[in-house]
Amino acid sequence: MSNADDGNDGQAAERVVIRDRRKIDPNAKGSAAAAAKDKEPTGGGAHRAPGQDDDDLAAIGLGAELEALRTELDERTRDLQRVTAEYANYRKRVDRDRGAAAEQTIGSVLTGLLPVLDDLDRAREHGDLVGPFATVAEALTAALGKYGLVAFGEKGDPFDPTRHEAVAHQMSADVTEPTCIEVMRRGYLLGDRLLRAALVAVADPA
Repeated sequence: MSNADDGNDGQAAERVVIRDRRKIDPNAKGSAAAAAKDKEPTGGGAHRAPGQDDDDLAAIGLGAELEALRTELDERTRDLQRVTAEYANYRKRVDRDRGAAAEQTIGSVLTGLLPVLDDLDRAREHGDLVGPFATVAEALTAALGKYGLVAFGEKGDPFDPTRHEAVAHQMSADVTEPTCIEVMRRGYLLGDRLLRAALVAVADPA
């Protein structure tokens, strides 16, 4: 029994000793932590400049979004202004065309009534335009005048080749310029538009 104890004591006495001769840098742990911190991704993938925090990055993102919205608003405003201008031009063109068509239609109707007015003028010259017939004639003339019909051509008017059609000429010492000395048929205007020229006899200065 004592031998066994001696054997166990001998084994217990033998110890394995491991010595690490590497040198430990006390700053290595801090450098590794700093390197790991630098490798950490920032939120949203935004590049963080020195001295910027999360609030600065958020403000930059909002500014870019606001600028994009302003650009889009400017484009929509220009589109709206262009459409508004096109519509205004369209309305003006339609109104102008409608007015021209209405004037042409009225002119055609009035031109068809001019022979009736010529008959009324001849009846007036011969003294036949009296009584109820005269009243009807005046009412007709007033109604046509509301549409812009204006008669012209009176004895003594200066001769205007753009409005008068000369069917006779003579010399006269009583005039200083070409003058209408007789009106065979009166002319008519519709506003500024000439419906029919007046037929006149013209006296030229001697």
